[in-house]
Amino acid sequence: MKISEELDALDLQLLGHLQQDASLSNVALAEKLRISPPTCLRRVKRLADGGWIERQIAVLNPARLGASVGHMVCALVEVTLDVQGVEHLDAFEAKAIAEDAVQQCWRVASGPDFILVVQALSMPDYLEVTRRLFTQDANVRNVKAFFSIKRAKFSAALPLPRL
Repeated sequence: MKISEELDALDLQLLGHLQQDASLSNVALAEKLRISPPTCLRRVKRLADGGWIERQIAVLNPARLGASVGHMVCALVEVTLDVQGVEHLDAFEAKAIAEDAVQQCWRVASGPDFILVVQALSMPDYLEVTRRLFTQDANVRNVKAFFSIKRAKFSAALPLPRL
């Protein structure tokens, strides 16, 4: 079954399995999909080369890491700029994505200009991030931070059509 000009049902199944567990070996992935390992490898390479797979990463457990290296602070931050011209939005976005503590940067509409997910090792580290991103930028008008007390769900998986 062809889903689009570029993806078929098998591609979607491959993407579904990989976004749940990218550490699966090629052989294990091929077995799950009931295809040969060389076919599986070719398809995964085509999906990666075609930009369907952006990258493969390890998702760390913040509670375990925090217990090992010290308290972790997660903040969801709304940022509103004073001047919203394209060059000003682009400049703030570039500054935010260059900051290691910023895990996610979303440019949004109908409210603040940006939503950031900031992960810091401690509150003093978070303070340093806020100084670099917000207090040193004269164009930042308003910052509103919400601090996570519990992560109930985290997923990077995108919804795929059910076949």
